[in-house]
Amino acid sequence: MGKPSKKEIMFERMKEKKKEVRVVRRIVLIVALILVIIIGIAGFKTYSYVTDALEPVDADSEKVITVEVPIGSSLDSIAALLEENNVIEDARIYKYYVKFKNESEFQAGTYDLVQSMTLDEITESLKTGKVYHEPLFTINVPEGLTVEEIAENVIAKKTSYTAEEFLKQIDDPAYIEELMVKYPDLLTDEIRGDNIRHPLEGYLFPATYPMYEEEPSLTLIIEQMLNATQSNVVPYQGVLEELEKSPHWLLTFASLLEEEATAQSDRQTIASVFYNRLEDDMPLQTDPTVIYAMGKHKERLFNKDYEFEHPYSTYQNKGLPPGPIANAGGSSIQAVLDPAKTDYLYFLADKEGKNHFAKTYEEHLKNRDEYIGE
Repeated sequence: MGKPSKKEIMFERMKEKKKEVRVVRRIVLIVALILVIIIGIAGFKTYSYVTDALEPVDADSEKVITVEVPIGSSLDSIAALLEENNVIEDARIYKYYVKFKNESEFQAGTYDLVQSMTLDEITESLKTGKVYHEPLFTINVPEGLTVEEIAENVIAKKTSYTAEEFLKQIDDPAYIEELMVKYPDLLTDEIRGDNIRHPLEGYLFPATYPMYEEEPSLTLIIEQMLNATQSNVVPYQGVLEELEKSPHWLLTFASLLEEEATAQSDRQTIASVFYNRLEDDMPLQTDPTVIYAMGKHKERLFNKDYEFEHPYSTYQNKGLPPGPIANAGGSSIQAVLDPAKTDYLYFLADKEGKNHFAKTYEEHLKNRDEYIGE
């Protein structure tokens, strides 16, 4: 046989290329079919999982599961609590379901739920606040109280415990260690600083707490308050991380607003004053820190009081005090993270408690002469 001609070689190469194209097409087709099958299986599994999660956990169950929803709980924490107690299949799906149904305003309380309840039935129970176990009594903790005031004016009056027993419990180093393990995101080493008077100062959230036992333990009472604080602080965890700040910083700042302000607008404006002073490296000079430092209530401070040297005095020290000086409500916590935008550096309260703000010291002196006088 003779040497193949160029034409034969060309035809041979074309045949080989056609074979390669057919092989590639087959491979692409097989891969596409596999992907379709995988996507289909994944989609079916996802659909089945979501469908199952929207159904009762156990339609035939009659077992009662008691779930306690703390005061101030967010939707995220409620959903996680329901999943943890096996009342729902998936917290995330329940959360999306509730948002899709535009449901809100869940009520704190103790609920007797069963796994046979539908998501709508669970949601309705949480919305109406139907409590199957009526509280025997309640403990009301107002805003702006120190732990010593809570001990004397709340615990000693509403329970069989003395103020001394309450303070001993919340100051016990071993108990504080236990709490720090239980609330790692809320209670940091800052609460054990050298100048801290009480580790849980500012961490006992102001709210009304239902009690379902005649003699609730001190730990139950304290941890109900800590649960409420955690529920009100955790939603801002991302914001705090961006600011490179801690919950301790937030509660300390908020406690100053709680002691100085009477209205939400005041809180936001006072927050702006404090931010402006911190930025200008000025002492905050807020009277409640002096009163807290002195350890006794005073209706009015005199010049000699401002000279009182103590780590908590914001007249003697720049920046925030070592820790909170009282418990702060949700409005004060929000105001710290959403302050007004102003150029104010000074403020004072008149005899009716209304605050007046100033940009300069001269304006501040005029306000003092006009609204306070001597």
